Amino acid sequence: MRRHSIPILAALALAACGQPASPPPQKPAAAEPGVFDPQLKALDKAKGVEQTLADQAEAQRRSIEDAEKR
Repeated sequence: MRRHSIPILAALALAACGQPASPPPQKPAAAEPGVFDPQLKALDKAKGVEQTLADQAEAQRRSIEDAEKR
């Protein structure tokens, strides 16, 4: 029993002597431009174009359906 307790006590003593936990880093007040900003802007623009095309396709589908009903 004593043979196993010495390494365990040594490990506990070393763990207790560790550095205290550092406070979490503070977030900057304003977002700084990053490496991916141009790609994110392009992605947002593409999503906007996609929505515009979907709206136009829906309008065209409605007009075709209205023309078929007449």
